[in-house]
Amino acid sequence: MEVLARVGRALADPIRARLLLALRDSPAHPADLAESMGISRSRLSNHLACLRGCGLVVAVPVGRRTRYELADARLGRALDELRAAVTVLAQDPGCPDVAEKGCC
Repeated sequence: MEVLARVGRALADPIRARLLLALRDSPAHPADLAESMGISRSRLSNHLACLRGCGLVVAVPVGRRTRYELADARLGRALDELRAAVTVLAQDPGCPDVAEKGCC
């Protein structure tokens, strides 16, 4: 359960979620990720460090540069499934008490 909660916290941040989805498509270098996402390299570095700490991505040395990729190919497939499920959930208005209770 602890690992699942850790993944949930990583996905709770929109930038980290976008990073995981980008790395699902292909490994990438930080400079390329920062440019494609429109964020600073230092901000990106902080998010990559978080994802590395969670065990979701790995840093692979390539010469003098570092490339990032998902730690496990199954994570990419899980992200695809989660994205499909979220698309279905997006069509549901959700909890009617969200504004009052702050729930889902």
